Amino acid sequence: MLQPLRIVFMGTPEFAVPTLEALLSWPGCVVVAVITAPDKPAGRGRQLAESAVKQAAQAHNVPVLQPTNLKDLEFQAALKQLEADLQVVVAFRMLPQAVWSMPPMGSINIHASLLPQYRGAAPINWALIHGETQTGVTSFFLRHEIDTGDLIFQDVVPITDEDDFGSLYEKLKTAGAALALRTVQAIADGTAPSLPQMESGELRPAPKIQKETGRLDFKQNAPQLVNLVRGLSPIPTAFTTLPDGRILKVFRAQALDDEDSTGPTTTYPGTWFSDGRTYLRVQTTNGLLDLLDVQLEGKKRMPIQEFLRGFNQSALQK
Repeated sequence: MLQPLRIVFMGTPEFAVPTLEALLSWPGCVVVAVITAPDKPAGRGRQLAESAVKQAAQAHNVPVLQPTNLKDLEFQAALKQLEADLQVVVAFRMLPQAVWSMPPMGSINIHASLLPQYRGAAPINWALIHGETQTGVTSFFLRHEIDTGDLIFQDVVPITDEDDFGSLYEKLKTAGAALALRTVQAIADGTAPSLPQMESGELRPAPKIQKETGRLDFKQNAPQLVNLVRGLSPIPTAFTTLPDGRILKVFRAQALDDEDSTGPTTTYPGTWFSDGRTYLRVQTTNGLLDLLDVQLEGKKRMPIQEFLRGFNQSALQK
């Protein structure tokens, strides 16, 4: 390749930043522009906040476009004038065909799962919620149907028992950047594979996380609820309602067998009990959910022992 590959990068959150920086560091390509979401009001003051990708692009003096509508003809004309050879997409919006098909080498996406599993907006969360022991990152060529394009490369990332959304996000963010660079290098060299996704067995989707996704249902068993907590910690966070009606966020929990309880036992899911000092537990359909790290509405996040020091036990009584 005589000339560096001209790349347009598309992404918005922190997850996409290491990939952008990896491409900026490789002399075999030049990032001619970054496409990211418009600035949005954030925080208590509701002041306009720039995306993590925009901030990274500006730090490297890369031009930034922030279209509100990807089908807008003026935006598409500006994109065409960039004369990109390839578009690299990480954690961005669904692209119209006129956009993803524009470069001669196409558009690639970096997805935080081992496709075809966990197609959708929240693959990291759902892999943890379902108790997977491994996940990974996938590079693929975009086409119209979301996350269905031909595969290029995949890298496996183990999930440990200690992982939650926050820690796995960091692992996959780093893995995704390395995979993206390897993928772009292979495309530049003409050695990148393009393999149809093989859909066999049960496919688990990864839809957007809704608020009610995080509600703890004690009619499930304790290990299932632990996985839900892991999949939503530290954000958007699993939660439950105390018997007195207040919302309690749960950042960390463990599953105990019923016989491990040092308090009263019950066959009724949703029964709370505590010694007032060291533990707060809830009966589930099978086992006990032992809460380890929580936050009561209006309060700060605390380890359970600290939380219980200022907690009125009458809140556990209906």
